[in-house]
Amino acid sequence: MPLLLVIPLLFATYCLSAQSTTPLSIDQIMQGEYYTGFSPEEVRWTFDGERILFSWNPGLGNSRKTYVVDINKLPAAPEPAESADIWQEFSAGHHNRDRSKLVYTKFGDLFIRDLRNNQDVQISQTVEEESSPVFSADGRQLIFRRADNLYALMLETGALRQLTNISREADGGAESSSHSAARSWLQDDQMQLFEVLRLREAREDSLAKAREALKPPRPKSFRYRNQRLDYVVGSPDMQFFAWRLSSSNSGNNRTRVAEYVNSSGYADILNTRPKVGTQEESYQLYLYHVGKDTIFQPDLKGLPGIYDKPAFMASYHLGDSSWQQQYEQPKPVIFHGPFWNADGSRAALVIRSLDNKDRWIVSLDTTNFALTLVDHQHDEAWIGGPGIEGWLNAAGTIGWLPDGRHLYFQSEKSGYSHLYLADLASGETRQLTRGQWEVLEVSLSLRGDTFFLTANAEGPHEQHFYHLPALGGPLTRITQGVGAHQVVLSPDQTKLAIRYSNSNTPWELFVQDNKPGSSAQKLTSSQTAAFSTYAWRKPEIVNFTAHDGASVPARIYRPKRPQRGGPAVIFVHGAGYLQNVHQWWSTYYREYMFHNLLADHGYTVLDIDYRASAGYGRDWRTAIYRHMGGKDLSDHVDGAKFLADQYGVDPKRIGIYGGSYGGFITLMALFTEPNTFACGAALRAVTDWAHYNHPYTANILNTPVQDSLAYRRSSPIYHAEGLSKPLLILHGMVDVNVHYQDVVRLAQRLIELGKDQWEMAVYPVEDHGFIEFSSWADEYKRIFRLFEQHLRQPKR
Repeated sequence: MPLLLVIPLLFATYCLSAQSTTPLSIDQIMQGEYYTGFSPEEVRWTFDGERILFSWNPGLGNSRKTYVVDINKLPAAPEPAESADIWQEFSAGHHNRDRSKLVYTKFGDLFIRDLRNNQDVQISQTVEEESSPVFSADGRQLIFRRADNLYALMLETGALRQLTNISREADGGAESSSHSAARSWLQDDQMQLFEVLRLREAREDSLAKAREALKPPRPKSFRYRNQRLDYVVGSPDMQFFAWRLSSSNSGNNRTRVAEYVNSSGYADILNTRPKVGTQEESYQLYLYHVGKDTIFQPDLKGLPGIYDKPAFMASYHLGDSSWQQQYEQPKPVIFHGPFWNADGSRAALVIRSLDNKDRWIVSLDTTNFALTLVDHQHDEAWIGGPGIEGWLNAAGTIGWLPDGRHLYFQSEKSGYSHLYLADLASGETRQLTRGQWEVLEVSLSLRGDTFFLTANAEGPHEQHFYHLPALGGPLTRITQGVGAHQVVLSPDQTKLAIRYSNSNTPWELFVQDNKPGSSAQKLTSSQTAAFSTYAWRKPEIVNFTAHDGASVPARIYRPKRPQRGGPAVIFVHGAGYLQNVHQWWSTYYREYMFHNLLADHGYTVLDIDYRASAGYGRDWRTAIYRHMGGKDLSDHVDGAKFLADQYGVDPKRIGIYGGSYGGFITLMALFTEPNTFACGAALRAVTDWAHYNHPYTANILNTPVQDSLAYRRSSPIYHAEGLSKPLLILHGMVDVNVHYQDVVRLAQRLIELGKDQWEMAVYPVEDHGFIEFSSWADEYKRIFRLFEQHLRQPKR
C-alpha cells in the first residue's frame, strides 16, 4: 500500500495522459467497487482526536473492515483495526459543559470517558437498554432514557431518580360495550345493597391515601394506549420534560412483496410500506412542568395559516368559492423538539403541517408553554430543501448560540436554502447567507463564534467547506480542490477528515487543518490497477435552453471522434430530488462507466439535471408539483433537440433510459413523446404514483383522494396507449421500494392495449438497488443490445 502523500492546496487527480485506453466490457464495469476499488466510508474520529477510523476494503476481500490511521504517525499508511470492538468506542456521545467528560452508550449500557486521561468508567450494566444520555446543565447528573422514561443519576452519590412516569396501559382484551355495561350495573348494585362492602372500600381508600402521603413526591403519571412513544426529552435544568406520541390508522393497508428465491424453498411474503394516502398519522406533544406538576399540550390556534386550505383545492371547485373557507379545526401537524438552550431558560419547537405546506418555528414560554412565532415558511407546493428536508420526520437545522438568546435555522424563503439567525430577545431575524446557492450542512464551533458550513457557493457543481462568523460576515473557504468535500470535524474541531472526489476519480480520504490556506494530506489510495488503466472522461458540463426559457444543466459524454448523424442516449437519474450534474464521483458510478463505454462505441450521452433535481433552489425543486412527467420530461425532450442542433446527432436515433424516477420518466417519454425517442429502457420504474409511498408522493401530488387529477396526468399507466417504439422493462422481484406489482400491472395494461413493442426482464433475487454482479451485467447487456439494435443504424 503506498505511503501517504502530501499535496499542497489542490488534491491530486489521476494524470490521464499517463493512462492507456483499455477497452471496457459490461461484465467488467458491473463488478462495481471490485473493479473501481473500495472507497473509504463511514469516517469517524476517536474521542481523543488522535485517530481516524473508516470502513475500507483495499484488498478486495469478501467484505469491508474497519481501518485506522494515526494522524500523529503520518506518513504511515492506514492499518486494520485491532478488533471489532474498537468500532463501538466511537459511538456518538454528549459532552459536559467544559468538555472534560463524555457520556456514551455501548451495547445498551452507559459509559463516561474522562477526556483528560482517556479513561472509561462503566455506569450501568442492565438487561434493559439505556439510551440518549446527556449531562445536566450543572454537570452533576446524568440524564438518560430507559424504556419509556427519563432518569437522573447523581454522579457524586450514585442516587437514581425517575424523572417521568410514562407507561403504556395494558389493552386487557376486547370487551363488548354490552358486557362492560352489565358488569358496571352489577358492581353498582352490590355497593348499594351491602353496607359492609361500602365500609371496606372506604377503609381501603383511607389506608391507600395515608400510604401515598408517606411516599416522597413522584412524577405525574401519564398513560397511553394504542400509540407509539416516539421520544421523551428533558430540559438541561430538568424542570421541563416533553414527549411525542404518534398513531396510525394503516391497519392492514401495508403492501406485500413475494420473495420466490430464498434458502427456505418456500415463497416468503414480505410486509412492506403502505401506499400513498392510506396511512394517516397523528401526533401529540405533551409538555410536563415539574414545578407545577402539570402536563400541557401546545395550543396551535394562534399559528398563522393553521386553518388555511391548500390552493390546489380550487381545481375541484371551479366557480365555487366555498373551498376558500378555512378548516374548522387546526390542520394536523407533527412536532419536533423542544430544543433547549444550554441552561434551559429558552426552548424552541419546529412544527410542520402534515400536508407539508407550512413550517412554524416557535419559542416556548417556560412558565405556561405558550407559543411565540419565530418564523413561518409556507409553500403551496411543499416545504423542503437542504437543512429543511422534504420529510415530515426531519426537524432540519436548528440550534442556539452560547448566549442562549440567538436561535439559528435554515429556510428557503429567499428561493434558496440559507442560514438565518433569530434574536428572541428583540424579535429580529437576520439572513446570514444569501445568493443563488445553497447551504448544505451546518455546525457550530465549540466557542460558538463560528459556523462551519458545507455549501455550493462556488456554483452548483462544487461543494466546499467554509467558515462564517456566527453573527454574520464573509464566508471563508477552507477546502480547495475542484469537486466535492464531505467533512468530518475532529472532536476539538482543529482538523478535518475529508472524503474528496472529482468527476472521474472516486472518493479518497484526506486530513487537513481546519484553517484557511492549509494543505490536505492524502491518506488512502483505493483504485485498482484495472480501473486506472482506462482514460476516464471528465464529462463537460453544458447548459441548454428549455422551451420555457429555463437554463438546464447537463453533462455530456462524446466519442473521441464524433461523427455527424451518429446515435445518442439520454440518461435520467433517479430519486427526482438528486443531483448528477457535478464535478465529483457520481452515486451512479456504474452508469458513469457505462456512458464511457457507450461513447467508445460512438454514442453521445447526455445526463440532465432536469426540473426537480437537487442543488438549484426552491423553484427548480418544486417545478414538478402536481405534474410529474411535465417539466421534468419536457427538459429531456428539449435535451434531445439540443443534441441534434448543437452536436449533429441524428434526431431519429436518440434513446433514453434510467432507473426508479428515471424509469418513470422513460415510460412517460415513450408513452407521450413517441416522436422524440427511438427506444427506451425503464429500470425499477414507478408506473402508477397511487401505488408509491406516502412521504415522498404526497408532497408532490397530494393524495389520490384529494387530487386525482395530479395522479392521472402523472402516472404512466394512464398513458400506455401512446407506446409505439421499443420499450425494455427491467425490475427486481423483491423490490420493497417500487414494487414488482408496478410493472405487472403495466404489463397487463399493455397486453390489453394490444401493444407488442415491449419486453420485460425480471430479477428474482433483487431489491430496488441490485446487489449481484450477474444481475447488473445481465441488465446492462440487455440495455446495450436495445440501443445497438434500434439506434446503431439510421431509421428509414
